[in-house]
Amino acid sequence: MGIGIGIILGIICITGIIFATLSPQFGRKVNTQQQEEYAALPNYKDGKFVNLERIAIEINFKSVTAMVREMLQPHPNVNPKKDIEVVPFPNELLNGSADSSTQVIWLGHSSFLIRLNGKTILIDPVFSEKTGPHAWMGRKKYNSRMPIDLLHIPHVDAILISHDHYDHLDYESIIKLKDKTDRFFVPLGIGNHLKSWNVESNKIHELNWWEETSLDEIQIAFTPSRHMSGRGFTDQSTTLWGSWVLIGSNKNIYFSGDGGYGAHFKEIGEKYGPFNIALIECGQYNELWANVHMMPEESVQAGIDLGAQVVIPIHWGSYRLANHDWLEPIKRFTKKAKKINLPIITPQIGEQVFLDHPIRSIINWWESEIYSR
Repeated sequence: MGIGIGIILGIICITGIIFATLSPQFGRKVNTQQQEEYAALPNYKDGKFVNLERIAIEINFKSVTAMVREMLQPHPNVNPKKDIEVVPFPNELLNGSADSSTQVIWLGHSSFLIRLNGKTILIDPVFSEKTGPHAWMGRKKYNSRMPIDLLHIPHVDAILISHDHYDHLDYESIIKLKDKTDRFFVPLGIGNHLKSWNVESNKIHELNWWEETSLDEIQIAFTPSRHMSGRGFTDQSTTLWGSWVLIGSNKNIYFSGDGGYGAHFKEIGEKYGPFNIALIECGQYNELWANVHMMPEESVQAGIDLGAQVVIPIHWGSYRLANHDWLEPIKRFTKKAKKINLPIITPQIGEQVFLDHPIRSIINWWESEIYSR
Protein backbone atom coordinates (compact mmCIF):
# COMPACT_ATOMS: atom_id res chain seq x y z
CA MET A 1 0.00 0.00 0.00
CA GLY A 2 2.75 2.44 1.02
CA ILE A 3 4.76 1.66 -2.11
CA GLY A 4 1.67 2.22 -4.28
CA ILE A 5 0.93 5.59 -2.70
CA GLY A 6 4.60 6.56 -3.11
CA ILE A 7 4.49 5.66 -6.81
CA ILE A 8 1.32 7.68 -7.34
CA LEU A 9 2.77 10.71 -5.55
CA GLY A 10 5.97 10.34 -7.57
CA ILE A 11 4.03 10.28 -10.84
CA ILE A 12 2.09 13.37 -9.77
CA CYS A 13 5.31 15.23 -8.90
CA ILE A 14 7.02 14.23 -12.15
CA THR A 15 3.94 15.24 -14.16
CA GLY A 16 3.85 18.59 -12.38
CA ILE A 17 7.55 19.22 -13.06
CA ILE A 18 7.14 18.33 -16.76
CA PHE A 19 4.08 20.56 -17.01
CA ALA A 20 5.86 23.49 -15.35
CA THR A 21 8.93 22.97 -17.55
CA LEU A 22 7.22 22.61 -20.90
CA SER A 23 4.09 24.77 -20.51
CA PRO A 24 4.59 28.23 -22.07
CA GLN A 25 2.15 29.80 -19.59
CA PHE A 26 4.85 29.79 -16.90
CA GLY A 27 7.01 32.13 -18.94
CA ARG A 28 10.78 32.38 -18.65
CA LYS A 29 12.93 32.96 -15.58
CA VAL A 30 15.48 35.76 -15.28
CA ASN A 31 18.99 34.80 -16.34
CA THR A 32 22.33 35.09 -14.56
CA GLN A 33 23.27 38.32 -16.32
CA GLN A 34 20.04 39.96 -15.25
CA GLN A 35 20.53 38.80 -11.67
CA GLU A 36 23.98 40.40 -11.67
CA GLU A 37 22.54 43.65 -13.00
CA TYR A 38 19.70 43.66 -10.47
CA ALA A 39 22.15 43.05 -7.60
CA ALA A 40 23.22 46.71 -7.79
CA LEU A 41 19.65 47.91 -7.16
CA PRO A 42 18.52 48.99 -3.67
CA ASN A 43 15.32 46.92 -3.96
CA TYR A 44 17.07 43.64 -4.80
CA LYS A 45 18.72 41.35 -2.27
CA ASP A 46 19.93 37.74 -2.32
CA GLY A 47 18.46 37.02 -5.73
CA LYS A 48 15.01 38.51 -5.05
CA PHE A 49 13.28 41.85 -5.20
CA VAL A 50 12.27 43.22 -1.81
CA ASN A 51 9.64 45.65 -0.57
CA LEU A 52 10.24 49.09 0.90
CA GLU A 53 8.54 47.82 4.06
CA ARG A 54 9.01 44.27 5.25
CA ILE A 55 6.20 41.80 4.63
CA ALA A 56 5.43 38.93 6.98
CA ILE A 57 3.30 35.97 5.95
CA GLU A 58 3.23 33.61 8.89
CA ILE A 59 3.49 29.98 7.80
CA ASN A 60 2.97 27.63 10.73
CA PHE A 61 0.58 24.90 11.81
CA LYS A 62 -1.98 27.40 13.10
CA SER A 63 -2.02 29.57 9.96
CA VAL A 64 -2.05 26.62 7.57
CA THR A 65 -4.87 25.00 9.54
CA ALA A 66 -6.87 28.23 9.42
CA MET A 67 -6.33 28.51 5.66
CA VAL A 68 -7.40 24.93 5.01
CA ARG A 69 -10.47 25.40 7.20
CA GLU A 70 -11.48 28.51 5.24
CA MET A 71 -11.00 26.70 1.94
CA LEU A 72 -13.17 23.78 3.07
CA GLN A 73 -15.76 26.01 4.75
CA PRO A 74 -15.84 29.32 2.86
CA HIS A 75 -18.46 32.00 3.44
CA PRO A 76 -21.84 30.81 2.06
CA ASN A 77 -21.96 33.92 -0.16
CA VAL A 78 -18.37 33.55 -1.38
CA ASN A 79 -19.66 33.54 -4.99
CA PRO A 80 -22.61 35.46 -6.48
CA LYS A 81 -25.75 33.43 -7.03
CA LYS A 82 -26.15 34.88 -10.51
CA ASP A 83 -23.86 35.65 -13.42
CA ILE A 84 -22.59 39.25 -13.21
CA GLU A 85 -24.04 41.45 -15.93
CA VAL A 86 -21.64 43.63 -17.89
CA VAL A 87 -22.08 46.72 -20.07
CA PRO A 88 -20.99 45.88 -23.64
CA PHE A 89 -18.44 48.33 -25.03
CA PRO A 90 -19.54 49.46 -28.54
CA ASN A 91 -17.38 47.95 -31.29
CA GLU A 92 -17.53 51.18 -33.27
CA LEU A 93 -15.70 52.94 -30.45
CA LEU A 94 -12.99 50.28 -30.55
CA ASN A 95 -12.57 50.58 -34.31
CA GLY A 96 -12.41 54.36 -34.26
CA SER A 97 -9.38 56.35 -33.12
CA ALA A 98 -9.43 57.52 -29.52
CA ASP A 99 -10.45 61.16 -29.26
CA SER A 100 -9.14 63.72 -26.79
CA SER A 101 -11.59 62.76 -24.06
CA THR A 102 -10.37 60.87 -21.00
CA GLN A 103 -12.20 57.63 -20.24
CA VAL A 104 -11.68 54.83 -17.77
CA ILE A 105 -13.43 51.51 -18.42
CA TRP A 106 -13.25 48.76 -15.80
CA LEU A 107 -13.04 45.34 -17.47
CA GLY A 108 -13.38 43.46 -14.18
CA HIS A 109 -10.91 42.52 -11.43
CA SER A 110 -7.86 44.73 -12.15
CA SER A 111 -8.20 45.02 -15.93
CA PHE A 112 -8.79 48.44 -17.49
CA LEU A 113 -9.11 50.12 -20.84
CA ILE A 114 -8.06 53.76 -20.61
CA ARG A 115 -8.40 56.52 -23.19
CA LEU A 116 -5.99 59.38 -22.44
CA ASN A 117 -4.56 62.07 -24.72
CA GLY A 118 -5.89 60.28 -27.79
CA LYS A 119 -4.21 56.99 -26.79
CA THR A 120 -5.80 53.65 -25.99
CA ILE A 121 -4.10 51.83 -23.10
CA LEU A 122 -4.81 48.45 -21.52
CA ILE A 123 -3.71 47.73 -17.95
CA ASP A 124 -3.36 44.14 -16.69
CA PRO A 125 -5.62 42.76 -19.45
CA VAL A 126 -7.09 39.40 -18.43
CA PHE A 127 -9.71 38.19 -20.88
CA SER A 128 -9.53 34.47 -20.09
CA GLU A 129 -12.43 32.76 -18.35
CA LYS A 130 -10.17 31.45 -15.58
CA THR A 131 -7.16 32.81 -13.76
CA GLY A 132 -4.37 30.27 -13.60
CA PRO A 133 -1.58 28.64 -15.57
CA HIS A 134 -4.00 26.61 -17.67
CA ALA A 135 -7.62 26.68 -18.86
CA TRP A 136 -8.51 23.74 -16.59
CA MET A 137 -6.89 25.35 -13.56
CA GLY A 138 -7.94 28.35 -11.48
CA ARG A 139 -11.21 30.05 -10.57
CA LYS A 140 -13.85 31.04 -13.10
CA LYS A 141 -14.91 34.65 -13.50
CA TYR A 142 -18.22 35.73 -12.03
CA ASN A 143 -19.12 37.19 -15.45
CA SER A 144 -19.38 34.68 -18.28
CA ARG A 145 -18.80 37.35 -20.93
CA MET A 146 -16.48 40.33 -21.20
CA PRO A 147 -17.63 43.82 -22.19
CA ILE A 148 -15.07 43.71 -25.00
CA ASP A 149 -14.27 40.82 -27.32
CA LEU A 150 -10.52 40.49 -27.84
CA LEU A 151 -11.10 39.73 -31.51
CA HIS A 152 -12.76 43.14 -31.97
CA ILE A 153 -9.81 45.12 -30.63
CA PRO A 154 -7.96 46.43 -33.71
CA HIS A 155 -5.13 48.32 -32.03
CA VAL A 156 -3.85 49.30 -28.58
CA ASP A 157 -1.19 51.97 -28.17
CA ALA A 158 0.28 50.42 -25.04
CA ILE A 159 -0.21 47.61 -22.52
CA LEU A 160 0.88 48.08 -18.90
CA ILE A 161 1.48 45.16 -16.54
CA SER A 162 1.73 45.54 -12.75
CA HIS A 163 3.25 42.12 -11.93
CA ASP A 164 3.34 38.55 -13.20
CA HIS A 165 0.67 36.81 -11.11
CA TYR A 166 -1.84 35.00 -13.29
CA ASP A 167 -4.75 37.32 -12.52
CA HIS A 168 -2.70 40.25 -13.88
CA LEU A 169 -0.48 38.75 -16.58
CA ASP A 170 -2.55 36.35 -18.64
CA TYR A 171 -0.77 34.23 -21.24
CA GLU A 172 -3.75 33.70 -23.56
CA SER A 173 -4.64 37.42 -23.55
CA ILE A 174 -1.05 38.48 -24.31
CA ILE A 175 -0.83 35.98 -27.17
CA LYS A 176 -3.94 37.54 -28.75
CA LEU A 177 -2.89 41.14 -28.08
CA LYS A 178 0.85 41.09 -28.79
CA ASP A 179 0.47 41.92 -32.49
CA LYS A 180 -2.15 44.59 -31.81
CA THR A 181 -0.04 46.85 -29.65
CA ASP A 182 3.01 49.08 -30.11
CA ARG A 183 4.47 48.92 -26.60
CA PHE A 184 4.51 46.93 -23.38
CA PHE A 185 5.50 48.77 -20.21
CA VAL A 186 6.38 46.21 -17.54
CA PRO A 187 8.35 45.77 -14.28
CA LEU A 188 11.92 44.49 -14.35
CA GLY A 189 12.16 40.83 -15.34
CA ILE A 190 8.73 40.49 -16.91
CA GLY A 191 10.15 41.09 -20.35
CA ASN A 192 11.47 37.51 -20.13
CA HIS A 193 7.92 36.15 -20.02
CA LEU A 194 6.86 38.31 -22.96
CA LYS A 195 9.87 37.34 -25.07
CA SER A 196 9.18 33.65 -24.42
CA TRP A 197 5.70 34.33 -25.82
CA ASN A 198 7.22 35.83 -29.00
CA VAL A 199 6.63 39.48 -28.17
CA GLU A 200 9.15 41.54 -30.13
CA SER A 201 11.95 42.87 -27.94
CA ASN A 202 11.68 46.41 -29.31
CA LYS A 203 8.12 46.62 -27.97
CA ILE A 204 9.13 45.84 -24.39
CA HIS A 205 10.11 48.57 -21.94
CA GLU A 206 11.10 47.39 -18.43
CA LEU A 207 11.15 49.78 -15.50
CA ASN A 208 12.26 49.83 -11.88
CA TRP A 209 10.41 51.74 -9.17
CA TRP A 210 10.40 55.51 -9.69
CA GLU A 211 11.61 55.24 -13.27
CA GLU A 212 9.75 57.33 -15.83
CA THR A 213 9.12 57.07 -19.53
CA SER A 214 6.56 58.47 -21.96
CA LEU A 215 3.97 57.54 -24.52
CA ASP A 216 4.05 60.63 -26.73
CA GLU A 217 2.51 63.35 -24.53
CA ILE A 218 1.66 60.97 -21.68
CA GLN A 219 4.20 60.72 -18.85
CA ILE A 220 4.37 57.22 -17.36
CA ALA A 221 5.94 56.41 -14.01
CA PHE A 222 6.36 52.99 -12.43
CA THR A 223 5.91 53.30 -8.68
CA PRO A 224 6.22 50.93 -5.70
CA SER A 225 3.64 48.60 -4.22
CA ARG A 226 3.96 46.20 -1.29
CA HIS A 227 3.55 42.80 -2.84
CA MET A 228 5.43 39.90 -4.46
CA SER A 229 5.65 38.07 -7.77
CA GLY A 230 6.07 34.62 -9.30
CA ARG A 231 4.39 32.16 -11.65
CA GLY A 232 5.91 28.95 -10.28
CA PHE A 233 7.41 27.43 -7.15
CA THR A 234 11.00 28.46 -7.85
CA ASP A 235 10.68 32.02 -9.18
CA GLN A 236 9.06 33.82 -6.25
CA SER A 237 9.89 37.57 -6.21
CA THR A 238 12.50 37.21 -8.96
CA THR A 239 10.59 39.73 -11.09
CA LEU A 240 9.41 43.12 -9.86
CA TRP A 241 5.88 44.31 -9.00
CA GLY A 242 4.41 47.78 -8.64
CA SER A 243 1.85 50.44 -9.51
CA TRP A 244 1.47 52.87 -12.40
CA VAL A 245 1.05 56.62 -12.77
CA LEU A 246 -0.30 58.11 -16.00
CA ILE A 247 0.03 61.88 -16.39
CA GLY A 248 -1.78 63.31 -19.39
CA SER A 249 -1.97 66.90 -20.56
CA ASN A 250 -4.70 67.67 -18.03
CA LYS A 251 -5.59 64.41 -16.24
CA ASN A 252 -3.62 62.24 -13.82
CA ILE A 253 -4.49 58.58 -13.24
CA TYR A 254 -3.13 56.17 -10.63
CA PHE A 255 -3.38 52.37 -10.79
CA SER A 256 -2.43 50.46 -7.63
CA GLY A 257 -1.80 46.95 -8.90
CA ASP A 258 -1.79 44.60 -5.89
CA GLY A 259 -0.29 45.24 -2.50
CA GLY A 260 -0.58 45.91 1.20
CA TYR A 261 -0.94 49.34 2.75
CA GLY A 262 2.23 51.33 3.35
CA ALA A 263 3.97 54.68 3.36
CA HIS A 264 4.52 54.49 -0.41
CA PHE A 265 1.01 55.79 -1.12
CA LYS A 266 1.73 59.12 0.54
CA GLU A 267 5.10 59.34 -1.19
CA ILE A 268 3.52 58.68 -4.60
CA GLY A 269 0.83 61.27 -3.89
CA GLU A 270 3.39 63.88 -2.91
CA LYS A 271 5.51 63.24 -6.02
CA TYR A 272 2.82 62.82 -8.69
CA GLY A 273 -0.54 63.76 -7.19
CA PRO A 274 -3.13 64.90 -6.77
CA PHE A 275 -4.84 62.40 -9.02
CA ASN A 276 -8.09 62.97 -10.89
CA ILE A 277 -8.87 59.31 -10.33
CA ALA A 278 -7.20 56.41 -8.51
CA LEU A 279 -7.93 52.74 -9.24
CA ILE A 280 -7.23 50.96 -5.96
CA GLU A 281 -7.46 47.29 -4.99
CA CYS A 282 -9.92 46.46 -2.21
CA GLY A 283 -10.75 42.75 -2.43
CA GLN A 284 -9.40 39.19 -2.12
CA TYR A 285 -7.80 39.85 1.26
CA ASN A 286 -7.18 37.78 4.37
CA GLU A 287 -5.64 38.53 7.73
CA LEU A 288 -3.11 35.79 6.98
CA TRP A 289 -1.69 37.82 4.06
CA ALA A 290 -2.64 41.34 5.19
CA ASN A 291 0.83 42.70 4.33
CA VAL A 292 0.38 42.02 0.62
CA HIS A 293 -3.34 42.76 0.11
CA MET A 294 -5.09 45.70 1.74
CA MET A 295 -8.21 45.53 3.83
CA PRO A 296 -10.97 47.74 2.31
CA GLU A 297 -10.56 50.40 5.00
CA GLU A 298 -6.84 50.61 4.19
CA SER A 299 -7.72 51.00 0.50
CA VAL A 300 -9.79 54.06 1.36
CA GLN A 301 -6.89 55.51 3.35
CA ALA A 302 -4.61 54.88 0.39
CA GLY A 303 -6.92 57.05 -1.71
CA ILE A 304 -6.58 59.82 0.85
CA ASP A 305 -2.79 59.46 0.95
CA LEU A 306 -2.62 59.70 -2.84
CA GLY A 307 -4.69 62.87 -2.95
CA ALA A 308 -7.24 61.20 -5.22
CA GLN A 309 -10.26 63.28 -6.20
CA VAL A 310 -12.22 60.09 -6.95
CA VAL A 311 -11.48 56.41 -6.30
CA ILE A 312 -12.71 53.31 -8.12
CA PRO A 313 -12.32 50.14 -5.98
CA ILE A 314 -10.90 47.24 -8.01
CA HIS A 315 -9.69 43.64 -7.53
CA TRP A 316 -13.16 42.53 -6.48
CA GLY A 317 -16.33 41.30 -8.21
CA SER A 318 -14.66 38.96 -10.72
CA TYR A 319 -12.80 36.03 -9.14
CA ARG A 320 -12.88 34.13 -5.90
CA LEU A 321 -9.27 34.33 -4.72
CA ALA A 322 -10.12 34.59 -1.02
CA ASN A 323 -12.89 33.10 1.10
CA HIS A 324 -14.83 36.17 2.25
CA ASP A 325 -18.35 37.12 1.16
CA TRP A 326 -17.90 38.37 -2.42
CA LEU A 327 -19.81 41.57 -1.52
CA GLU A 328 -17.88 42.25 1.69
CA PRO A 329 -15.06 44.26 0.06
CA ILE A 330 -17.32 46.78 -1.65
CA LYS A 331 -19.60 47.12 1.38
CA ARG A 332 -16.70 47.79 3.73
CA PHE A 333 -15.03 50.10 1.22
CA THR A 334 -18.11 52.25 0.58
CA LYS A 335 -18.94 52.42 4.29
CA LYS A 336 -15.48 53.72 5.17
CA ALA A 337 -15.35 56.11 2.21
CA LYS A 338 -18.70 57.61 3.18
CA LYS A 339 -17.57 58.01 6.78
CA ILE A 340 -14.54 60.11 5.82
CA ASN A 341 -16.15 61.78 2.76
CA LEU A 342 -13.90 60.25 0.10
CA PRO A 343 -15.63 60.50 -3.31
CA ILE A 344 -15.89 57.08 -4.96
CA ILE A 345 -17.68 55.51 -7.90
CA THR A 346 -18.49 51.86 -8.43
CA PRO A 347 -19.11 51.38 -12.17
CA GLN A 348 -20.41 48.20 -13.70
CA ILE A 349 -17.92 46.13 -15.62
CA GLY A 350 -17.71 47.78 -19.03
CA GLU A 351 -19.32 51.08 -18.01
CA GLN A 352 -17.57 54.17 -19.39
CA VAL A 353 -16.39 56.72 -16.84
CA PHE A 354 -15.62 60.11 -18.39
CA LEU A 355 -13.13 62.31 -16.56
CA ASP A 356 -13.48 65.46 -18.67
CA HIS A 357 -16.77 66.43 -17.04
CA PRO A 358 -17.87 66.20 -13.41
CA ILE A 359 -18.04 62.46 -12.78
CA ARG A 360 -21.67 61.53 -12.40
CA SER A 361 -22.94 59.40 -9.58
CA ILE A 362 -23.06 55.75 -10.61
CA ILE A 363 -25.67 53.46 -9.08
CA ASN A 364 -24.51 50.74 -6.74
CA TRP A 365 -25.33 47.92 -9.15
CA TRP A 366 -24.02 45.35 -6.69
CA GLU A 367 -26.86 46.20 -4.27
CA SER A 368 -29.42 44.73 -6.67
CA GLU A 369 -31.50 41.94 -5.14
CA ILE A 370 -30.41 39.56 -7.90
CA TYR A 371 -26.87 39.63 -6.46
CA SER A 372 -27.45 40.10 -2.76
CA ARG A 373 -30.16 37.56 -2.08
